[in-house]
Amino acid sequence: MRRTLERKEIVWLLVGLGACLLLFVFIGLAGEVLEGDTKALDTQILVALRNSTDPSRSIGPAWVEYAMLDFTALGSPTVLALVVFAVVGFLLLQSMYRSVLVVLATSISGALVSMALKHTFMRPRPTIVPHLREVLSTSFPSGHALQSAIIYLTLGTMLMRLTDRRATKVYCLAVAVVLTFLVGVSRVFLGVHYPTDVLAGWAAGLAWAVLCWMVASYLQRRGTVEPPR
Repeated sequence: MRRTLERKEIVWLLVGLGACLLLFVFIGLAGEVLEGDTKALDTQILVALRNSTDPSRSIGPAWVEYAMLDFTALGSPTVLALVVFAVVGFLLLQSMYRSVLVVLATSISGALVSMALKHTFMRPRPTIVPHLREVLSTSFPSGHALQSAIIYLTLGTMLMRLTDRRATKVYCLAVAVVLTFLVGVSRVFLGVHYPTDVLAGWAAGLAWAVLCWMVASYLQRRGTVEPPR
């Protein structure tokens, strides 16, 4: 039992340090963006992803652009809402009502954090290359990257709780990470975000997901949230 407690304390310490590191990365990126120090690198990457003779066309074959449009839809509010509702329905059928509240609280709070950060920084969308998808909100941080990190990683960790096999746990987490990565990369490829927007979105989203996981784990230990099955 003592070894188990020590192992749990180490895990909590590492998770807490990870969250602090992610917040530090976000604050550092935000400072660099506000000072304009990242503009040259952002511009270089966006230009490199376009046809040198026609900036309205992306590099590579046409199917790559179509695939990126599909990937970016995975981080849209509509698709994320459908995913959350589907998981909520599953948890309700399993009579895990308090876990439903955790999922909803994490998702809604993440959306509010995204809107608050965008309203705070008010960075205009890149105009260096034509957008390959219509966008409406401001640029920093990427809402798609932030919210997909929160939703997919939160749901991935929840699925990990439903199995005892290590390979299955790794698989669930890997799928969540890959989906989050593809959504972020697609935003840059389509020219609707600077790379630093996506990096900041990933950092903020992952940090928020970690904080929510810590709260959920604490509530689970107190018996407020259903234990894993």
